[in-house]
Amino acid sequence: MQKILEFPEVLRLIEDRSAAFRAAIASAPDLDARVPSCPDWNLRELAQHVGDGRRRQAAIVAAGPGAQPPAKTDPTGAPTAPRDHAALDTWLAESTELMLAAMREAGPDRGCWTWWGRSQAPENCGALARHQVQELAVHTYDAQLTQGAAQPLPTDVAVEGVDEFLTTVAATNVPWPFKPATIDMHATEGRSWRLTLNADGVRSDDLDPDAEPGDLTVRGTAGEMVLYLYDRVPFDSLEVTGDTTPMDQLAEWDPNA
Repeated sequence: MQKILEFPEVLRLIEDRSAAFRAAIASAPDLDARVPSCPDWNLRELAQHVGDGRRRQAAIVAAGPGAQPPAKTDPTGAPTAPRDHAALDTWLAESTELMLAAMREAGPDRGCWTWWGRSQAPENCGALARHQVQELAVHTYDAQLTQGAAQPLPTDVAVEGVDEFLTTVAATNVPWPFKPATIDMHATEGRSWRLTLNADGVRSDDLDPDAEPGDLTVRGTAGEMVLYLYDRVPFDSLEVTGDTTPMDQLAEWDPNA
């Protein structure tokens, strides 16, 4: 059975990663520095993306089920974020609090628009909140990396992140068009998952400790896995055993094409 964090804990992790992101931005001497892991953006544009994005998520949650999402903003276009460091920090804090307030008001089970209608994750506020933890965690890493001070993802964020990515981003009920396969992922923190890829689609489950090894086995810290899944570090940064073809195919496959 999958282990899903309680909604208040998810909201706490959002607050934690938002604070870490703000700290990375506040300590940056040059907000025009390019972000190596998001080369089209500088730090100021990354901050605008994070702030605008949380405000957009607040509107999505408040709109309720079935609503179309508000349009995305382009962080390289007309700026909406303040240029002053102190004002920018306040704006970022307000952006996250708007989203959190909307989530607290809605509760975890209220439906809302999501882009993952054919995944394993439900289309509700709770699932959206889980994804927001990872949005903020990965962009915090981006901001820290820009200053040469990238820190490992906190363990609770990272373990939650692997599970959330596999169920929301990787999983789908679209039939797998390639040879059936299983991919096992073992985090050194003690959590393991299995991705099953077949004619029923792609499904993520906690790995049965008595199961035979899958076609591909991946080992590493949960933080390393999250950063790989979000294209921040290469696959060879993890310990890999078996046929890597299914993972390569999964990375390239667009089930909505």
